[in-house]
Amino acid sequence: MEHVIEMLNIRKEFPGIVANDNITLQVKKGEIHALLGENGAGKSTLMNVLFGLYQPEKGEIKVKGNPVKITNPNIANDLGIGMVHQHFMLVDTFTVTENIVLGKEPKALGRIDIKKAEKDVREISEKYGLSVDPQAKISEISVGMQQRVEILKTLYRGAEILIFDEPTAVLTPQEIKELIQIMKNLINEGKSIILITHKLKEIMEVCDRVTVIRKGKGIGTLDVSETNPIELASLMVGREVTFKTDKIDAVPKENVLEIKDLTVKDSRGVSVVNNLNLDVRAGEIVGIAGVDGNGQSELIEAITGLMKAESGSIKLAGKDILNMKPRKITESGIGHIPQDRHKHGLVLDFPIGENMVLQTYYQKPFSKNGVLNYKAIYQKAKTLIQEFDVRTPSEFTPARALSGGNQQKAIIGREVDRDPELLIAAQPTRGLDVGAIEFIHKRLIEQRDNGKAVLLISFELDEIMNVSDRIAVIYEGKIIEIVDPKTTTEQELGLLMAGSKRVKAGEQTNG
Repeated sequence: MEHVIEMLNIRKEFPGIVANDNITLQVKKGEIHALLGENGAGKSTLMNVLFGLYQPEKGEIKVKGNPVKITNPNIANDLGIGMVHQHFMLVDTFTVTENIVLGKEPKALGRIDIKKAEKDVREISEKYGLSVDPQAKISEISVGMQQRVEILKTLYRGAEILIFDEPTAVLTPQEIKELIQIMKNLINEGKSIILITHKLKEIMEVCDRVTVIRKGKGIGTLDVSETNPIELASLMVGREVTFKTDKIDAVPKENVLEIKDLTVKDSRGVSVVNNLNLDVRAGEIVGIAGVDGNGQSELIEAITGLMKAESGSIKLAGKDILNMKPRKITESGIGHIPQDRHKHGLVLDFPIGENMVLQTYYQKPFSKNGVLNYKAIYQKAKTLIQEFDVRTPSEFTPARALSGGNQQKAIIGREVDRDPELLIAAQPTRGLDVGAIEFIHKRLIEQRDNGKAVLLISFELDEIMNVSDRIAVIYEGKIIEIVDPKTTTEQELGLLMAGSKRVKAGEQTNG
C-alpha cells in the first residue's frame, strides 16, 4: 500500500475565511513529509482536520486506502494517527508516566498499575532513543523533554502516523539536533511523519517530500532532493525572498545603553547575570548570542524593569534607570519586543486595536481625564495595521485570532511607532516564516539607520550573524567576548557560546 494517508480536495471554512481551499495531501509509508507554508496559510487547520478536531466542509480522507470519517481525536488515535501539538497538552503537577497513560491507564485489580505503566513507558522510550525519566515531574523537566513526553504519548497509544506541529519552535539548537535523530529513529521503526514547519533548513535536512500551501491553497508537492531553499521560499510566499539581509555598514555614534557590573539573582537567590558589562550605541545593532538559560531573559527583564537587579548600573542616554518602574523605563525611551509575545506582549482577549496602544493608552489623544477615546485608539490602530502589514479581518478582531507572525508585526508596530532611543528585540522572529522574518529584519535595520540603538537577542545563529553589527556572546551570565559578524563563523560562535575562549594565533585552545 503506497499511501498511508490521503487527504483529497479538503475544504475547511470558518466565518468569513476559507482556511483550506481544495487541498490534497498524500503521505507515503515510511517518509517524513513536510507541510510548508507561511503563518496563517492553513497548515495547522489541515492537520486539525486529519486529527478530528475540525470537520471539513468537503473532501475525503483515506487511511491505508480505506475511506474514513474522523469525527474526533479518539477515532484518529484508533486509526493510528497521533499529533504532537505546538503548545503541549501536559499536566504540570503529574509525572511523565502519569501524563503518558492518562485516559489509557493499565489496571490491576481495579487500580492503576503505575509500575507497569512506568515499565511500558521506559521500554518505548528506549526503543526510539527518547531517554525520558518516567518518574520525573513535568514542571521540573526542560521544554525539549516535555516535547518527548508528547511524542511518547502518541506512541503509547499505538500511533503509526505522527503529526509534528512546528516542533522546533521552542527548542535550542542542540535539542533540534536530537529531535531530528528521534524522527529518523521513528522512520527506521516503520512510522510515517508529517512535519508542519516553515524552516527550510530542517526540510532540506530531514524530509523526503514537501507539500507547499499558500493562502489556503495547495501549490504542489516536490521531492526534497530535487528542490532548494530558494525555490521553496518563493513557492511558499509567492515571490522571491532574500535570505541575505541588505544593509549598509553601521555608523555608530554615542552610547545609548551602558551596563556596568550588572548582577541579577533569580527567585532562588542564584546569580544568573554576573557582573555583566555591555554598551549599545546609536545607529548600531548589537546581537546577543548564547545558549538559552545563560542569563539572556534576566538581562532583558532587568533593563526593562520587569525584574529587580541586585547591583550595578544601567544607563540610558546617561541617566541611570536601574530598578525604576517599567512604565518609567519605557517612557525614558525604551521599546521592548518581548520574547514571549503571549505572556508579555499582548492581552490576547483584547481586540488587536487596543493592543496597539498598551504603552500609550493613558496619554493624549487616547485618553482624557482617565476616559479612553476609542475613536482615536482605533484610528491609530488602523494606521499601524496598514503600515506594518498586520493581516487581520479588522482592528476589532481579538489578538488571539491572529497568526503568530501577525501578532508579532502588531507588537513591532506598537514599539517602533513610539520612536524609542533603544529598541530591545528578544526572539523577534521566533516561530515565524521567511516572509515575516524578512519584514521584521528590515524594520530593525530601518531603526538602526534612523540613528536608534537596537539590542537583538536570538537563539537563531543565522539571524544574529545576518542582522547584527557587533555580536556579544553571553555565557553563564557574563559577556565573554564581542565579535564582528563579518569575520566570525557559526562554528567559532558555537564554541564561544559553549564557554570556550577564543584562540589567538599560536595559542593552545582550552575546552
